Amino acid sequence: MTAERGEDPRFAVREERPDDREAVSAVQAAAFGRDGEATLVDALRASVSPRVSLVATPARRPDTIVGHVFVSPVTLDTEPGAADLCALAPIGVAPGQQGRGAGGALVRAALAASRAAGFRAVFLLGDPAYYARFGFALAAPRGLHYASHDFDAAFQQIELVPGALARRRGFVLYPAAFDALG
Repeated sequence: MTAERGEDPRFAVREERPDDREAVSAVQAAAFGRDGEATLVDALRASVSPRVSLVATPARRPDTIVGHVFVSPVTLDTEPGAADLCALAPIGVAPGQQGRGAGGALVRAALAASRAAGFRAVFLLGDPAYYARFGFALAAPRGLHYASHDFDAAFQQIELVPGALARRRGFVLYPAAFDALG
């Protein structure tokens, strides 16, 4: 990927290649301590388009994948035909690399790639204190929710195009592959 403002020079981020699949599965399983997210990535690869799938490698070890992020299209229950929204999930970083900048590099690159793919807004479920540094804010105050109001304290959004979420309300519907994630 081309350099973005704020890019971490310790990590390179690039598009996932077919020969990365085993390493991506290992990173996702290690990051979450289970196989669910690795299985989810496999299911998303087979079922969603357009999509963004990126890997992070240490700048000095470009053959070693230490992180992965997947971006898939989502819709609103009030706009089932909407094609301009996406979700950033899952994002996983190998436990030994967490807290060193790989996750941030992946988020920044995923946002840039999402914009380039034509998405106008991105949603995610995660720690608001962490994701605020990238411009994410809680979605519930805008009338946007994930699955139930129980997730409102962690469900976030960012507009890639100003005004993309203006007057839009409802529940964000993720691809069916997420239903199997426990």
